[in-house]
Amino acid sequence: MKTTTVQRTNVILQPDRTRVLLRPFLLVNDERACKICAQVLALPESEVHALWEQVRAEFSERHAKTREFLQRRFEQVRHCLPAGRKISEERQLLLGAHFSHEYSLEAAALFNPSIVPHPDQSDLPPDTLRFILSLRATGEGHISSITFRTGFLDAGNNIKINAPTRYCLEPEQMPCVSYEKELFERKLQELGLAGDSSRKVLEGLGDSFTLDELRAHADHAATQFQACDQAAVAVANNILTFAQSNYEVQFAADSRLSERVLFPTTPAQRNGIEDARFVLFHNDDGTQTYYATYTAYDGRMILPQFIETPDFLHFKFITLNGPAVQNKGMALFPRKINGQYAMLGRQDYENIYVMFSDHLHFWHTAQLLLQPKFPWEFIQMGNCGSPIETEAGWLVISHGVGALRKYCIGAFLLDLADPTKVIGRLREPLITPNENEREGYVPNVVYSCGSFLHGRQLIIPYAMSDYATTFATLPLDDVLAAME
Repeated sequence: MKTTTVQRTNVILQPDRTRVLLRPFLLVNDERACKICAQVLALPESEVHALWEQVRAEFSERHAKTREFLQRRFEQVRHCLPAGRKISEERQLLLGAHFSHEYSLEAAALFNPSIVPHPDQSDLPPDTLRFILSLRATGEGHISSITFRTGFLDAGNNIKINAPTRYCLEPEQMPCVSYEKELFERKLQELGLAGDSSRKVLEGLGDSFTLDELRAHADHAATQFQACDQAAVAVANNILTFAQSNYEVQFAADSRLSERVLFPTTPAQRNGIEDARFVLFHNDDGTQTYYATYTAYDGRMILPQFIETPDFLHFKFITLNGPAVQNKGMALFPRKINGQYAMLGRQDYENIYVMFSDHLHFWHTAQLLLQPKFPWEFIQMGNCGSPIETEAGWLVISHGVGALRKYCIGAFLLDLADPTKVIGRLREPLITPNENEREGYVPNVVYSCGSFLHGRQLIIPYAMSDYATTFATLPLDDVLAAME
């Protein structure tokens, strides 16, 4: 077996605690919020002016559109104020500031990257590629979000990362997202929510409906159920919670990609959006769409979920359904195979499985693909992102876990026409944590969520001990030649 030589780069992305996001500060109840509002209302106007000037001086340069954010927060707590009370603009902004806070996205780590070609490849020198790097940013409370960087690969496979702006921002949630009734009912069936109660909730809704329409029907049904059937009330509430997990967001067109942050929004995500595996998917009609699988974490339970975007401005968050949707690390193939979508997964915390489906959002069966064989993967195996199509087969960058829970990065090869067949795998890992990579948030780990090819060169971004991110490169031909 030919050995492979990985070239580590000197490009390292360290977590930057100065990258802070302005977020709503949520109190435990309205009583406390109303007490704070009353205290701010009782201040004389001169003191309000001085306090607002202090807030403005300390925070306005740290964020884009600070005033607009604080004004929105004021409007969200206006219900705590006496009706008809006239309030100066400065007092409104000061009230908004009392219900806002900064969150340092990368205070703990910036890791688990995936890489895809940028949708804009204009104005580049020959053989240069512009790319997007997605990263898992983790801050206070171990809450993870998705953040982005952009960069270039030149003709010599040198990597340059564009410096991010100092600002971070969240997108606007789309208010009029619609749901297809037939698909919605299919998802309720998968979740075990279909029945007389769900039919009562959906009764009267059209073939497509909005979240507001569903909320009105669910609230009405819950009121009817309240007196006689608490189980039906729970179903109505669960249907609404499920719908809220399927949502769309839009970033401002003039925002830079490094400013955009996908922060947890739904109850299923409240403790993190983890390990997004982005892939550029080639549709049957010749168009392309970016998809990502990710792990939603609510503090107790993990749940594989899905993201869709055409441009990294507009994002759809979608629930995945079916008995095969389990565990972490699902990774979508970049095109259909034999007319079906295909995805890798790890349903049993140990082995790698492959799944096929006629619908992106529903996965019913999984077939065992690969089991641990070598000592460095005895504990468990998993993928490190979507398979990469080569003339020799589907190249899958993988990870294995061995003694003392050390993570290494490896690779295996699947048949192009029938990816249930393993036609090659590496006996030894490609990347093992070296002395500079062993220390971090989780020691002795190298891990990636997606690589790609630039010409005949394999580009692997990877995390060092769940703390920072770097890159390795190596010739594709060397990897293929080393396969057993």
